[in-house]
Amino acid sequence: MVHNITLIPGDGIGPEVTLAAKRCIEATGVDVRWEEALAGADAREKYGDILPEETLASVKKNKVALKGPVITPIGEGFRSVNVKLRQSLELYACLRPCKWYEGVKAPYQGVDLVVIRENTEDLYAGIEFEKDQKNTRDLLENINKISDRKITADSAIGIKLISESGSRRIVRFAFEYALANKRKKVTCVHKANIMKFTDGLFLKVARDVAKEYAGKIEFEDKLIDNICMQLIQRPLDYDCLVLPNLYGDIVSDLCAGLVGGLGISPGANIGENIAVFEATHGSAPKYKGKNKVNPTAMILSAAMLLRHIGEAKAAQRLETAVAQVIKEGKKVTYDLKKDRDDPQAVGTSEMADAIIERLKR
Repeated sequence: MVHNITLIPGDGIGPEVTLAAKRCIEATGVDVRWEEALAGADAREKYGDILPEETLASVKKNKVALKGPVITPIGEGFRSVNVKLRQSLELYACLRPCKWYEGVKAPYQGVDLVVIRENTEDLYAGIEFEKDQKNTRDLLENINKISDRKITADSAIGIKLISESGSRRIVRFAFEYALANKRKKVTCVHKANIMKFTDGLFLKVARDVAKEYAGKIEFEDKLIDNICMQLIQRPLDYDCLVLPNLYGDIVSDLCAGLVGGLGISPGANIGENIAVFEATHGSAPKYKGKNKVNPTAMILSAAMLLRHIGEAKAAQRLETAVAQVIKEGKKVTYDLKKDRDDPQAVGTSEMADAIIERLKR
């Protein structure tokens, strides 16, 4: 069977790690027809848009994409390509497995968590009002009329949006994922003791949905501050975490740190009919073109993609090959060496070569 897949190389180191993942997918023998598309700084230069309609059309048509990391300016410049992509395609679920592989330096061994993050709502919905603008002043005036808490005139405002439908959708996704992947427990993470109407709604919906899976999947809820402590103290107690957008972003990076970092942490953004697979790390522009960075996260994202398109055996072969190369520890990038200055560390493409070699055995 031929699979049509959109390939978005990304910016910075994106093209290098994306090429490594593409080569690994092809080495499994799965028949793929690639359709390349641009997003980010390169797309803005060519099309005048960080996320061109041509790119969105390609992903909508093919239903699945492999995407490299893209640059997101901090505090200025264009908004996040990732956020715009998720919102434009209604990719409401961010799926981030955090699994320890033997040979990786990490604070813990045996951790195998999955963070499931709502992707379209919360403070990341992008509903913000800039300080000193007329619409902001009008909003402040209206809020001050109906709220006991008075907001000062020099404030900027962001809207925290939590809907019942969005909450139900992501929580059900978490339970269905747990069932399909033989997971035992779903933990709902919130701050409903303080944000009683927004996080309170998220928690209420989670409890309602959990009743449908009683006897099949264990359910619990934890406060966001408490879960951060618990994950550091005893991460093996947790399995699948489901969280609103902002908490999910932060906790997924925390969980990546438990297993060795973002360099080995894959990810996917999934909607009803479309899925985009990508590494969870940034574009690291200072390493662009140096053939130095670890391609593991991108290659494991490719393995997730293969499972998604029904190529489970190929996916398992690829993940196993990655695990074997990391465990052996010879042909790995500098960050996977015991000594980061080890002269025997290999580059991005050479580590991909080693994984491909394992696939052929």
